[in-house]
Amino acid sequence: MKYYIIAGEASGDLHGANLIKAIRSRDESAQFRVWGGDLMEEAGATLVKHYRDLAFMGFVEVLFNLRTIFRNIAFCKKDIESYKPDALILIDYPGFNLRIAKWAKHRKIAVHYYISPQIWAWKEGRIKQIKRDVDQMYVILPFEKDFYQKKHGMPVHFVGHPLIDAIYKRHQVDPGEFREEYGLDDRPIIALLPGSRKQEIAKMLRVMLSVTSNFKDYQFVIAGAPSVEGSFYEQFIDNDQVHLLLNKTYDLLSISYAALVTSGTATLETALFKVPQVVCYKGSWISYQIARRVIKLKYISLVNLILDKPVVKELIQGEFISEYLNDELNIILDPYKRATLFLDYYDLEKELGGRGASDKTAQLIVSSLEKAG
Repeated sequence: MKYYIIAGEASGDLHGANLIKAIRSRDESAQFRVWGGDLMEEAGATLVKHYRDLAFMGFVEVLFNLRTIFRNIAFCKKDIESYKPDALILIDYPGFNLRIAKWAKHRKIAVHYYISPQIWAWKEGRIKQIKRDVDQMYVILPFEKDFYQKKHGMPVHFVGHPLIDAIYKRHQVDPGEFREEYGLDDRPIIALLPGSRKQEIAKMLRVMLSVTSNFKDYQFVIAGAPSVEGSFYEQFIDNDQVHLLLNKTYDLLSISYAALVTSGTATLETALFKVPQVVCYKGSWISYQIARRVIKLKYISLVNLILDKPVVKELIQGEFISEYLNDELNIILDPYKRATLFLDYYDLEKELGGRGASDKTAQLIVSSLEKAG
């Protein structure tokens, strides 16, 4: 079978790579052509476009890059048409992928959507388009199944969260050897996860680094995204208390004592590594003003959304300043607060449905193709 996969972010690249491996274990003749990243390419797929060329964050940023976005959509359609896949697999990235789904449906291409767009947060009206254009939806958050099936009458598959597999299957590191290899001393590590796009890193990292001088008993380590060169981060570093590690986020989190994390998938990854965290977010003023009017959620972090309570502190926009960040970091370094967080983190993992998301999704996709056969 021939599979065409589209992912537009680093997390999608990770989940796409694991899905490719799972599909290949069931379909030995599987061929993959993808929009993704290095991990999907390493899994044996032919990489058409890298996600670093697709990532535009925020309403204003998207507006300024509309010409590039529409050019990419047109190219993608031609490439799919030329490849003639048996299945089109879309991974999150809704602004782009839902347009492709509509086009593909008209051409009788089977559309499988892995990791639902967060329409429960905003743009709920997209449900009509999803019901019309998507053949099979695979959701990864426990409340999404009820959202689709009970609220909107659309059958979906809850497969669990693929991050659990990605974390459990990773190579285990020896803390001592890791510290020695990367020049880290014996002080506890506070990880800094400023995001994966340059524009958000620039906004987040300056404030994160502003508190380092108040925590001399700790060392701060920036988790560099795989798509961003080290020189971009180095312009923000002005003291030897701060280290930079590129493309080592999971290894870093496995030995970290606490973390400052930009809102997104990284908040869930940090929680699954059982690392106390402060969740941070700051966008452009216009993008934030638009977002606060259209997104109707109590929380921005997946940890709090899934457990439906304020487990981790969220510092958003005007609250994301040095003073508040300093106070909240002190709180999560307190032993009592840490013990409470650990208990909540274990509850979170149970809610996510355990291991096997990639295998379950692969089995469902391959079986549906065999039946359509």
